[in-house]
Parts: sequence; structure tokens; C-alpha cells
Amino acid sequence: MNILLITLAIIAGIVVLLLVVALFTKKDYALERHITINKPAAQVFDYVKHLKNMDHYNKWVMIDPAMRKDYRGTDGTEGFAYAWDSDNKQAGQGEQVITKIVENNRVDIRITFIKPFAGVADTYIITDAVDANTTSLTWGFSSKMAYPMNIMLLFVDMAEMLGKDLTITLNNLKQIVEK
Repeated sequence: MNILLITLAIIAGIVVLLLVVALFTKKDYALERHITINKPAAQVFDYVKHLKNMDHYNKWVMIDPAMRKDYRGTDGTEGFAYAWDSDNKQAGQGEQVITKIVENNRVDIRITFIKPFAGVADTYIITDAVDANTTSLTWGFSSKMAYPMNIMLLFVDMAEMLGKDLTITLNNLKQIVEK
């Protein structure tokens, strides 16, 4: 009986310690990836501002080709919403909404995740002309983890984990746009 009580006390102590540490752990994380695309900036921007085009290059969208999708508004304009729902836990359920467009330069997108975990992320895609036929594209992502889940940020490098998928997505995009 004493061993059981000691074991429970140790487990409770570890849980309390983790909860206290989580109080002082950052909640925000962000990442950014870049790629150079050998096409004019206006052409690249016109492709990336349409969320439906993500079906062809976005690693996360391509996880489940059978996912259910719903659209509201006009693609490529502020307010356009792209919702998805999948039985595949990796794809989950959520919605992307174009929140701002600076024509031929920047698209801001708010992503609301519902399943498998609730969360909100703000993303942006920026296109800058390097020269007449070359575009520098930047894709950024920022989000927060609520307490006490933010303790994971001590053990998981979100920029590393998400960055790999973002790099794959950008390489897919480059291949498609440069055709």
C-alpha cells in the first residue's frame, strides 16, 4: 500500500511540476520558408492567391484526396473560405479564410483547425520580384498553443516539424508554376 501511495505521489508531483513549468513556457511559435520560382511575380501571385490551387501542391491538403470540401465566396478574393473535413486524422477538419490581399504582393490567410486539435494559425504568402522572370516567395506561419499544451513546445520544435512539410509544399508549388 505504501508503494502505491508513493508512486501516486511521485506521479502527482511530476504532473504539478509540468503544469507549473507550462505557466512559464512560451505559447507562440512561428516559422517562415522561402523559395525562388522562375516565373514572373504577377503570374506566381495569381496562382497562390487562389486557395483551391492548394489541392495541387499543398502537402497537408493532399493527405486525403477524398476529403470533403466546402467553399464560400469568390476564390482569390478577401473573405473566400475553404473548409475541409476528412476521416483521416492527419487531415482533420478546419477552414481557411483569406483575410487580406495586397495585389501582386501578399495574401494573408487565417486557418481554424477543428480536428484533431482545435487551434488557429495565421499564415501569409509574399511574392517579390527578383527580376522580370524570377520571384522570391515567402510563406510564413504563426500560431499559439494554449496552456497547458504549450509544455509541448519545450520538447517539440514546431518550426522543424512543420517546416519540413512547408518546404515540400513549396517545392511542389515551384514544380507546378514553372511548367
